Amino acid sequence: MLSVQEIMETIRMVQHENLDIRTITMGISLRDCCHSDYRVAGQQIYDKITKVAANLVRTGEDIEKEYGIPIVNKRISVTPISVIAESSKTDNFVHFAEVMDKAAAEVGVNFIGGFSALVHKGFTSGDIRLIRSIPQALAVTERVCSSVNVATTKAGINMDAVYQMGRIIKEAAELTADRDGLGCAKLVVFANVPEDNPFMAGAFHGVGEPECVINVGVSGPGVVKNTVDKVKDADFGTLAEMIKRTAFKITRMGELVGRAASQKLGVPFGIVDLSLAPTPAIGDSVADILEGMGLERCGTHGTTAALALLNDAVKKGGAMASSYVGGLSGAFIPVSEDAGMIRAVEEGALSLEKLEAMTCVCSVGLDMIAVPGDTSAETIAAIIADEAAIGVVNQKTTAVRIIPAPGKREGDYVEFGGLLGHAPVMQVNKYSSNEFVKRGGRIPAPIQSLRN
Repeated sequence: MLSVQEIMETIRMVQHENLDIRTITMGISLRDCCHSDYRVAGQQIYDKITKVAANLVRTGEDIEKEYGIPIVNKRISVTPISVIAESSKTDNFVHFAEVMDKAAAEVGVNFIGGFSALVHKGFTSGDIRLIRSIPQALAVTERVCSSVNVATTKAGINMDAVYQMGRIIKEAAELTADRDGLGCAKLVVFANVPEDNPFMAGAFHGVGEPECVINVGVSGPGVVKNTVDKVKDADFGTLAEMIKRTAFKITRMGELVGRAASQKLGVPFGIVDLSLAPTPAIGDSVADILEGMGLERCGTHGTTAALALLNDAVKKGGAMASSYVGGLSGAFIPVSEDAGMIRAVEEGALSLEKLEAMTCVCSVGLDMIAVPGDTSAETIAAIIADEAAIGVVNQKTTAVRIIPAPGKREGDYVEFGGLLGHAPVMQVNKYSSNEFVKRGGRIPAPIQSLRN
């Protein structure tokens, strides 16, 4: 039960510190929709999504009115389509993406995730057909998001998949060149992907999940920044303690909304993902939090240590507020979606190499990074391989969402609008990785994978 003081504090956070529920995401199993005729399978997918999620958006809006808490996005994640469509006799899975898009539009959600494949140890025929369909699928749909898992700590890194995803990203950018390569903003390449992530573009409904579930993604960089500003002269132990307390309050709000949605919809409550997810809005930046700790600019020496403290404190505080913390949970550092990150890149404080170092201690990885349009597929694959290696060796989730902006050079900008924001095109190392990524095969799992 929330006290009057906690309710008033939450209202203040919402009104003045950009606190919101970033998403309620309904996960839906499509395992009963498989069929050898792709048209029948597509119809079954459409029928199930529109039936199960019919009241999702309205329920979210009712909760917003009841509790006075903004819920920015209502989303759906589904079983990886590579699994569902594999038995269908078609070589092109774009039809399934179009069905997903149509169903998402019908129920009114912002995005639908799950045009996905898990290929960390190799490919099935369904995986191959889905991956080849990704560029066109993202070009012809509005709401569909795609993800591919290419590595795990247990399996190592599938370098054949890494190289192929480098080429897929290039093709997705070219097919959406008129929108600054927007297709790539809806595509994530993962290592150690979680099966209950409510955040796009990487959300899908894992095979170990129930028939239907509600997962919640909270946010609150502005709230944490305000907390940091109040203890400017405190030592790091005190600072961490204050962030933990704030994360606790933010996560309790997410738990409240998740359980309310679960009860109203009659489906199980899954997890709260307590990640600090920034937006392009002023005052809603993870970079601003790091600078509030005493860094002149995000990206200078000390940034990785500051981010490590932030990420750990957020996890500790959130874990005390909910028994069902999941997804990614920590701090996101997407460039285009964070005003402070954009400023740091513009001023030369933050480079691609420094971002890579920061991903060792944050929630995910290289997120919403724009690079020159002439960046080769091999270089993109090598960037993915580096990020996957960080995830595999450190037993954490890492990911790459990178946009080789067609026709753009270093210093130019890409513009996506909304939560996706805009980003300066960043410099990429000019030396080649071609021979490395073309070796193929699988980089073996590290010794720390042998834990049984």
